[in-house]
Amino acid sequence: MAKSKKYTEGKILNSLVSLAFPIIMANVLQTAYQLIDTFWLGRLGANAVAAVSLSFPILFLVLALGGGLTLAGTVMVSQHKGAENQGKVNYASSQTVMVIFFISILLAAVGYFSAEPLMKIVGAGPEILRDSISYFQVSSFGFVFLFMYFVFQSLMRGIGNVYLPMFIILGTVLLNLVLDPLFIFGWGPIEGYGVAGAAVASVFTQGISAFIGMVILFKGKRGIKIKFTHMKWDFPWVKKLFELGIPSSLDQSSRAAGMTFMIMLVTSFGSEVVAAYGVGARILSLVVVPALGFAIATTSLVGQNIGANKIKRAEKIGDLSNKIGFWGLTAIGLLLFIFAEPITAFFIPNDPTVIKNGALFIKIMAPSFGLLGVQQILNGVFNGAGFTQASMLISIFSLWIVRFPVAFMLSNKTSLGFEGIWWSFPISNFLAAILAFAYYKMGYWKLRVIKKRHEL
Repeated sequence: MAKSKKYTEGKILNSLVSLAFPIIMANVLQTAYQLIDTFWLGRLGANAVAAVSLSFPILFLVLALGGGLTLAGTVMVSQHKGAENQGKVNYASSQTVMVIFFISILLAAVGYFSAEPLMKIVGAGPEILRDSISYFQVSSFGFVFLFMYFVFQSLMRGIGNVYLPMFIILGTVLLNLVLDPLFIFGWGPIEGYGVAGAAVASVFTQGISAFIGMVILFKGKRGIKIKFTHMKWDFPWVKKLFELGIPSSLDQSSRAAGMTFMIMLVTSFGSEVVAAYGVGARILSLVVVPALGFAIATTSLVGQNIGANKIKRAEKIGDLSNKIGFWGLTAIGLLLFIFAEPITAFFIPNDPTVIKNGALFIKIMAPSFGLLGVQQILNGVFNGAGFTQASMLISIFSLWIVRFPVAFMLSNKTSLGFEGIWWSFPISNFLAAILAFAYYKMGYWKLRVIKKRHEL
């Protein structure tokens, strides 16, 4: 049980960095999937980027419905690991894999058959409708692979085994670098599929990573061993998984739905603005990676220390993570502010209007990235404590009570036009960070842990 002692004793900074660094690198590599797609699709033109930009928030919405359950598995596993109960670690992992597998099949079917009406709902114009539908349908085939890898990655992170997922992702991203241009443009006897080719490449690599992950879990030599005999429906356990996971799913779903409604606002200003938004949103997703890395590491550390009944140490972990998230993302934001135009031009090299609008989006968002880091880190604390409802409520406040209404009012009721959408991001980041920090300092999450500690 050396891992448990490592993460529940000793210097917090060492534990945090040793967990967070490989998680951040893995998240950077996962984001590289989208950036590689954007890079090559940009060579097809702004319409190709716009088609994928429309598909992405809907894809994220579908994935979020099951993604919360993988987080619930992480919370349970991390707390059992902190309590040094390997039997419960293995059982919780087996049950999580079983539940996620069936959910992924359902979501894959829903995603494929609802592609066309969904793309029409978000406002895909005739010039990008067909490409956005094909990209979404092909991506839906990969939901099962994607979810199986996500659950493997989440369970490994729950016990502190964070390097293995990073190396697997590195291999698949390198493969995707080759497959993306191959399937988008074609080569020799291999037909190019255009926009859909980017999705074909991703599904192929996702299948490989999912296979490797499941083999590792079934062999049981990396800290978790899942068994088919543990995959019988255990309704009390599944109920507990859903009690933890549904708020997290709603949290992620509210983010995805918020992105979807934002893209609906953006589409009313034309494909060039959609393309600018697409580039800016991808830069934002890359910037969030360090915050998410520390947030996930914080979730695992807080969970393990709560499992070991070390509440004060869990709070110290939250304090340190919060400081790192704020100052680190603030520094990144300043760099992106300075280099906004060349970054946008890298993705859309031949469209001055898109470059100008995309760079403006980045410059308006960038100064508030530290505040976004605060929100993400504190969500990680609440999740590690099993208080997933708090993260859900903060996300709903940020996106639905602040960001979308502000974006709508500024873009439609003022002279700012589409720039009003850009301004809604820093405004919502500021108010959500204030709310999350105030709630964290109130300490209700600690009292709740003490009351419900015996349940896991």
